Amino acid sequence: MSFLSKIFSRDNPNAKMQSLYNAIVSEGRQLGWYEEGQVPDSIDGRFDMIAAIFSLVLIRLEKDDERGQDMAWLTEIFIKDMDGQLRQIGIGDMIVGKHVGRMMGALGGRVGAYREALEQGADLREAIVRNIFRGNKPDDAALDILANRLTAYHAALQDYPTDAVIAGKLPASGTRA
Repeated sequence: MSFLSKIFSRDNPNAKMQSLYNAIVSEGRQLGWYEEGQVPDSIDGRFDMIAAIFSLVLIRLEKDDERGQDMAWLTEIFIKDMDGQLRQIGIGDMIVGKHVGRMMGALGGRVGAYREALEQGADLREAIVRNIFRGNKPDDAALDILANRLTAYHAALQDYPTDAVIAGKLPASGTRA
C-alpha cells in the first residue's frame, strides 16, 4: 500500500471492535436487567445499563497490557454512538459535545467504581445504586438480582479468552432477551 493510499484510506481502524460494541449494547438491552432488575427502561436507564456492561468489558480488557489501543477504539465507537443517539433525540450541534463529555465523565466514574468494588471483593450494591439508579434505591430483591448478575458477569468475563471478547463473543448474563 502506498503512502498516499494509507493517508487517504477509508479503512476504519476501530472497525474490528464494532462486533464487541454491538455485543455490549445487546447485553445491556436484555429485558431481564429492566424487568427483574428494575433498571428504568428510559434513555438514562439504557445508558446506565450499557455503561455498566461496557465498564465490565473494559475492566476485563485491562488485564491484557497489549489491548490499550483496542480499548481506545472501543471507546471511540461508544463516543460516536452516544453522539448519534443524542442528535437523534434532538440535542443540537452546539451542545452535543458538552453532553458527550459529561457521558464520558460518567463512564469513567462508573469504570472506577465497579473496578474498585470488584478488586476489593466488595458488594456492587452501592455502586449500582449510585450509577444505575442515580441514588434512588430500588427494592432489595431487584438490587440483589443486579448485584449478583453483574458480579457473575464480571467473573465469567475473566475466564473468557481476550480474542473471544474482542470478537464480541461475550458470556451470557442469564437475563432474558
